[in-house]
Amino acid sequence: MRTYRLKLDLQLFNQEKTEKATPKKKQDARKKGQVSKSAELPSSFILLFVFAGFAMIGGYFKERIMGMFWHLFNDQLTMELSEGNVRVLFKELAIDMIVILAPIFSIVIIVAIVGNVMQFGFLLTGEPLKPKFSKLNPLNGFKQIFSPRSLVEFAKSITKLLIIGLLVYQTIAGQWNRILLLPHLSIEQIFNFAAGLTVNLGIKIGSVLVIVAFLDYMYQRYEHAKNLRMSKQDIKDEHKKVEGDPLIKGKIRERQRRMAMQRMMQEVPKADVVITNPTHFAIALQYDATKMEAPLIIAKGMDHIALKIREVAKEHGVITMENKPLARALYERADIGDSIPADLFQAVAEVLAHVYKLKGRVNHYNRKG
Repeated sequence: MRTYRLKLDLQLFNQEKTEKATPKKKQDARKKGQVSKSAELPSSFILLFVFAGFAMIGGYFKERIMGMFWHLFNDQLTMELSEGNVRVLFKELAIDMIVILAPIFSIVIIVAIVGNVMQFGFLLTGEPLKPKFSKLNPLNGFKQIFSPRSLVEFAKSITKLLIIGLLVYQTIAGQWNRILLLPHLSIEQIFNFAAGLTVNLGIKIGSVLVIVAFLDYMYQRYEHAKNLRMSKQDIKDEHKKVEGDPLIKGKIRERQRRMAMQRMMQEVPKADVVITNPTHFAIALQYDATKMEAPLIIAKGMDHIALKIREVAKEHGVITMENKPLARALYERADIGDSIPADLFQAVAEVLAHVYKLKGRVNHYNRKG
């Protein structure tokens, strides 16, 4: 007695999401604004590049700020106040502030855009802006507070605070002797020291935060891929939705084949000759010297289709001629509706000449009878 083992895939029953997301699932999620991104990465890059900008073009900021205050204290504080003068004063101050802050704003905008494009490419979607009443559910909010993601965010915040505190302590401790001498320095020296210390500390903090943000981005990618995982049944359902049910598609293709076969068989009676192999191939040719430059193939087939072509030809009195090499060559080198290949003109012409000769004899015997 034989025993049969049936191998079952239990994942089809428990719907465990163990498979990677398909390209369609990823694309659908992207359209909804669901992409792997870290909000820390652009902000850390902004901090780093802004302070790096201060270090590279600090002279520009110093010159502009000193010029603005020099002009304010030396020229404008002694002027006679009037409505027109005040407007001019505020206009000039506004222009000076815009000129001073323009490099910073430019760095912030460019780095913010590049920081996001680096993570998920160029994406414009209004889907995240749509109101979702499910977000107002207090139960869902309570679950999010104590979710693993919230614990990771809390740990990340504590880590950043510890890193920043350590860097501030080390930087100040390293400059403590110079800080104690600040009361004995001039205003300009104090300003230069404070600016240099701040820029140095900002670059250090920004550099470390970029590393932390990159690690956070890798975690966000992992979480995003995990959330998009699919079960095997999900993949099957998606395939059916995109490609269609295989049974239905098979029936459609079968119906299309039958209709194409029916149309082809309707053309066979119009043929001048059917060239056969004799059993494997059958090619129906039509030629009208007044309309065609070369004979056309109006039907062709092999095996049972070839048999059907021969039967239809016999029913309608179309002459059938056996020519194995020519039948195979026509079947392999031309499709239905094509003219015969140029190098086969001579062979086909001889066949048609013989057919016309046979037709002429039949017509002659019919007239004589």
